[in-house]
Amino acid sequence: MSARSKARKRALDLIFAAEAQRISVDDLLTEQLDAGDGPANEYTITLVRGVHEHQARLDEIISEYATGWTIDRLPAVDRNVLRLGIFELLFSAEVPDAVAVSEAVHLVRDLSTDESPGFVNGVLAHVARDKDELVS
Repeated sequence: MSARSKARKRALDLIFAAEAQRISVDDLLTEQLDAGDGPANEYTITLVRGVHEHQARLDEIISEYATGWTIDRLPAVDRNVLRLGIFELLFSAEVPDAVAVSEAVHLVRDLSTDESPGFVNGVLAHVARDKDELVS
């Protein structure tokens, strides 16, 4: 597993944990960094802070593209992987779109339901298709 893949998994762990504990992911990250238990990979920090900063917009996009699903009805893993994937698609210029989609699908394949990879792939493919409109 590449360093970036590990960073994504660690970011997902933090985002998922913060949501489960109903605390800000930025607060959880800061707490772990202050305690010396934070992520070693800087990309994990970039992802966590990026998702935190853009969460309202990410959730709007998920709500728009996850046809037939409300954000609250999505499995927690899928919801948070979509947040990460959309953040990378829209706000991380150094990550190719295909890599962002592939990495997100890989995460849900390992961590969520059997239907999740196809669902996440479909949502992210449509977001990638409309990327130029969504960024402006």
